Amino acid sequence: MTQSVSQPAFTDLAAVEPPLPLGPMDGRYRAQAAPLINYLSEAALNRARLQVEVEWLIFLLNNQVLPGAPTLSDDEVAYLRSAVTDFGARQISRLAEIEAETRHDVKAVEYLLKEHLKAAPQTLGEGTKLPELNEVVHIFCTSEDINNLAYALNVQGAVQQVWLPTARALQQQLAQLAQDNADVPMLARTHGQAATPVTLGKELAVLAHRIGRQLKRIEATEYLGKINGATGTFAAHYVSVPQADWPTLAREFVEHLGLTWNPLTTQIESHDWQAELYSDVARTNRILHNLATDVWTYISLGYFKQNLAAQGSTGSSTMPHKVNPIRFENAEANLEVSCALLDVLASTLVTSRLQRDLTDSSMQRNISVAFAHSMLALDNLSRGLAGLDVDADRMAVDLDHNWEVLGEAIQQAMRTAAIAGVQGLENPYERLKELTRGRRVDAQGMRDFIGTLGLPEEVEARLLALTPATYTGLAKELLSFLKA
Repeated sequence: MTQSVSQPAFTDLAAVEPPLPLGPMDGRYRAQAAPLINYLSEAALNRARLQVEVEWLIFLLNNQVLPGAPTLSDDEVAYLRSAVTDFGARQISRLAEIEAETRHDVKAVEYLLKEHLKAAPQTLGEGTKLPELNEVVHIFCTSEDINNLAYALNVQGAVQQVWLPTARALQQQLAQLAQDNADVPMLARTHGQAATPVTLGKELAVLAHRIGRQLKRIEATEYLGKINGATGTFAAHYVSVPQADWPTLAREFVEHLGLTWNPLTTQIESHDWQAELYSDVARTNRILHNLATDVWTYISLGYFKQNLAAQGSTGSSTMPHKVNPIRFENAEANLEVSCALLDVLASTLVTSRLQRDLTDSSMQRNISVAFAHSMLALDNLSRGLAGLDVDADRMAVDLDHNWEVLGEAIQQAMRTAAIAGVQGLENPYERLKELTRGRRVDAQGMRDFIGTLGLPEEVEARLLALTPATYTGLAKELLSFLKA
């Protein structure tokens, strides 16, 4: 009986300094995910919360919404906004200390802003009114008033400044590859079987066109926000300052932030816009997944060769002849993870029990992970496409081995000639099926068959001149419909 080996006494990796990453996006793949940190990290969320708090305070005072409250000087406004623009390591550390006491993340941001107000005389002099404005901070706001706007700002920034430019660059890279190969003939495969030839460029253009349509939808996303109190009624606002037009003020403030106002909510902004966006991004991911699997298949068929230097990777660890299509396989896996997260975000964020529950709070903290996996996939796809060399000769060999694909052209020419009154062209499908199904037909065999049909001379000449490589219809011309 084999004696089991006891587990060694491992070093506690959780205690290693600096702290080790738990997941790949903060470790192995941090470089690809790093641009999202400015928008979708916990620190970025707190900075956006601080931005909303600061802008709300400035908005209320400089629009003289609160009777008896002072207006702010330009220097005071600039000082307040510096709390956001200077937000960095020191403020992040201080927030952690405050939250350890408050056990409430939004309250910690509120207290951090109050500390900034208290310190204003050191910068602005003793005449500043800012230290007296503690009670204006977070006035009329529930936490969700701050959170929904902060998330909207951050998701908007992540999509518009990071994800969309990366996705658009890939789409344009793919569109250029399509244009460069617009007239390279290729055997098509439907159901995995040899089918009517296409061009490589046309097939890539289909994917580029699909991706482009989705990016236009995402570019048109509305990022909604609200600031209407504990249950969406402006109740505290109206009781405290009944003379103010609170819905109009709320709309103006939300639009001031660059967002679209949602006038009807419970305590939370309903997150429908998020669900719509994540569904669109997930659909784009799935088209990218289709791109990855198609290119992987073309590589396996020899239609693409991989440039090892451009791929920036080693091939098989044991079989030196291989160059594995790892960029496309990595992209597949990360797109699947991203879609899974985006799907659950889209399906759960639209529901909240009655006026409020906190399921969305935990859910939204995974937005960053969903986009990070998509970013990693985009990076792999771009690097993978850049490392491909087209093997037109290999495609030509496949085309020349599949003359039976001309059966469709011959059948349709027989049909149209018969409709025009030519006799002896009955049962074209059945006759071509007998010739081609389950059999290889070479060039001579196909031409001999054409010669027996009794077609009009002009039609026969056109078919006799046809080859699998030239039977691509308007494939090249169709690329004119591919927009950048």
